[in-house]
Amino acid sequence: MTAIEIVGKGGPEVLVPATRPVPTPGQNEVLVKVAAAGINRPDIMQRQGRYPPPPGVTDIPGLEIAGVVAAIGPGVKRWNLGDRVCALVAGGGYGEYCLAPAPQVLPIPNGLMFTQAAALPETTFTVWTNLFETAALATDERVLIHGGSGGIGTTGIQLAHAFGATVYTTAGSEEKCAACRDLGADLAINHQTQDFGAVIKDATNGEGVDVILDMVGGAYVQRGIDILRPGGRMVLISFLLGSKADLDLTPVLRNRLSIFGSTLRARPVAEKGAIAASVEQSVWPLVAAGRFSSVIDREFPLAQAAQAHAYMESGAHFGKIVLTTG
Repeated sequence: MTAIEIVGKGGPEVLVPATRPVPTPGQNEVLVKVAAAGINRPDIMQRQGRYPPPPGVTDIPGLEIAGVVAAIGPGVKRWNLGDRVCALVAGGGYGEYCLAPAPQVLPIPNGLMFTQAAALPETTFTVWTNLFETAALATDERVLIHGGSGGIGTTGIQLAHAFGATVYTTAGSEEKCAACRDLGADLAINHQTQDFGAVIKDATNGEGVDVILDMVGGAYVQRGIDILRPGGRMVLISFLLGSKADLDLTPVLRNRLSIFGSTLRARPVAEKGAIAASVEQSVWPLVAAGRFSSVIDREFPLAQAAQAHAYMESGAHFGKIVLTTG
């Protein structure tokens, strides 16, 4: 099969098509003939040498796929050859075939193309477990989702809106802010020209928000602490501005705040399988009803993975970037 190798730490040019053996599914694994694979920020970090795959995981990048079941390993009961599926994987998505643990495989909702389905697993698993399970976002609460124009952001906006929250978000241009509002954001803040903390304080009469989903880190952590309401929760899922910050934790004590950290990739299959079951039960009906959909910015052929990474790093995209094998 053709797969994308990372031939050294560096820029997009280190992503090179190569020939690899088609993997064989092991116990409770499914082999998927990949039609499309989503690109995510952790893929870029892996390419740069900052996010290596967990022990035992293939060095081929790619965390989410969609395609057809091509082979089934021992112990697999739910899936059959030819089933249309999408899956969260710990690696291997940038290839024509990919292994997926059976508990992390989900059916493609009716009517969705492979490209749309490939953009669902990583973002829906991340948003569901962090916003709704860890932070326990409730109806009628206020949530701030940073990076509203990315895959996590566009997913978070739609799901938080669908479940009745008031949604605030940040984005890097007026055009992106307008697109975020079209997805359901009640307020979209241009972080290039506005202080999101001041804008939210003004919009909430000084009260702030209940939940923050932060993939920025750095100085944003303190700025987030300063606008959390009593009992508020912040979930940190990435650090685009760095993992270190000078913090005043007094508001954490005074306002009984909770700060969580979270990654998905290295979690045990059982944990990710439980998240998959929750996503299928709670999110897939919204997809079927047309109340939530993956936002696809652009598709690239698998062999152009380097160009796709360069495009993501340019920041020009809105929503997801997908690789296709067809």
